[in-house]
Amino acid sequence: MNKKGKTLVVFFSHAGDNYAVGNIKVGNTKVVADYISEFTGADQFEIVTHKYDGMDYKPLCDLARQEKMDEELPPYEGSVDVSGYDTIFIGGPVWWGTYPQVMFTFFKQNDLNGKTLIPFTTHEGSGLGACVDDVKKAFPDAKVMGAFSIYGHEVREGKDQVKRWLNGLKL
Repeated sequence: MNKKGKTLVVFFSHAGDNYAVGNIKVGNTKVVADYISEFTGADQFEIVTHKYDGMDYKPLCDLARQEKMDEELPPYEGSVDVSGYDTIFIGGPVWWGTYPQVMFTFFKQNDLNGKTLIPFTTHEGSGLGACVDDVKKAFPDAKVMGAFSIYGHEVREGKDQVKRWLNGLKL
């Protein structure tokens, strides 16, 4: 990957009870975000909400579905100044066909137009879902490119997969 300008990885990751991998201390998307930062030197901003802490998988799925249906925008902690970044990786698990609703809270609060945006997801069969289209819809004046998805159960052994993807990006 040829890096031009400053790069940021923005992501939401869910630790705890996860489909196919069980109860994990570090969420699948965080593992991928850490690989990206390791290979690119990118800064990170993790979107953190405690709304889902300690939830078992099934109740979490039900809540995520309801949030999507209600177009809820759950709050998250902290903030990041995105103005100094040219390239932003946007990562999250795929919940009900797209990013978790807390990601849409971030989208509403941060203008990423004019930047290069690179979506990535962790999933157990959904691939990228509607994530790329949703990023394009949220930021119509951004360059959205190079999207990547990886099975959640593969991330801990998927470092080389992430490296190949990053090496193939033309930034």
